[in-house]
Amino acid sequence: MADFSIHAARASGFLTAMPALMRSAGLHLLNWLIPPTCPVCHAETSMTGPDGLSSLLCASCFTALNFIVPPVCQCCGRPMDAAEGIAPDGVCEVCRIKPPRFRHARAALLYDDGSRRIILPFKHADRMAHASLLARWMADSGGDLLRQADWLVPVPLHPSRLRQRRYNQSALLCRALSRLTGVPAMLDGLQRIRRTPSLGTLTARQRQQMMRGAIQARLTRRQKLHAARIVVVDDVMTSGATVSACARALYAAGAASVDVLTAARVELPDEIPLSGQAKTPM
Repeated sequence: MADFSIHAARASGFLTAMPALMRSAGLHLLNWLIPPTCPVCHAETSMTGPDGLSSLLCASCFTALNFIVPPVCQCCGRPMDAAEGIAPDGVCEVCRIKPPRFRHARAALLYDDGSRRIILPFKHADRMAHASLLARWMADSGGDLLRQADWLVPVPLHPSRLRQRRYNQSALLCRALSRLTGVPAMLDGLQRIRRTPSLGTLTARQRQQMMRGAIQARLTRRQKLHAARIVVVDDVMTSGATVSACARALYAAGAASVDVLTAARVELPDEIPLSGQAKTPM
């Protein structure tokens, strides 16, 4: 079965330019000729996204996802078990002891077997069409942050990593979120000035040390970043080391506030967030 998203993308420009009635007829014809398929398992599905072009997940793949729902820590966004006891301010004990460098963080999904089937192909296997799917969920989970934002800024890749991967998945999420919400994206607001090895096997403290000084605000963007409310966008938050490095760089450039929005987060309640100051520029 051909990949629906590829053929639909080729037709999207033509269909979008049509009058509404013709566009609707064109979409029905396209869906009849090329039945939409689940972007994860490629099973046929009658479901399409709000644009009529991007296919939605089949029921099996959708039910495998674990969406993050309240109650969550009002600071780091970590899912909180009611049995833990929730403080009146809604902040988890970890954040009270070690405030993160960012102000608030939110994520749409828990990073587990279900979400990995979407995020890993998006990140490493050129499934760039997944960006619009993930962005819709991110817009729902991060609505409060996005309504206050002046700019969306992606976590940057080092130039050598970008040449290897050919695209920055965080920048793709930024673009998709910008289209959905109208918040402008500053895709080159940050730059990674030092290449870091994979952080996958490191502890939270080692990640923090590895990322120190690796990211800075681009000089040509500092004027726009000054006094701005920024939402840093990434695919997965693990220990928070990378987004904390971004927050540190943005505050150094004069940002008024820095929030974080990711497609998914790894649940490591004893390790995140990293120590720092949530609202004070660093």
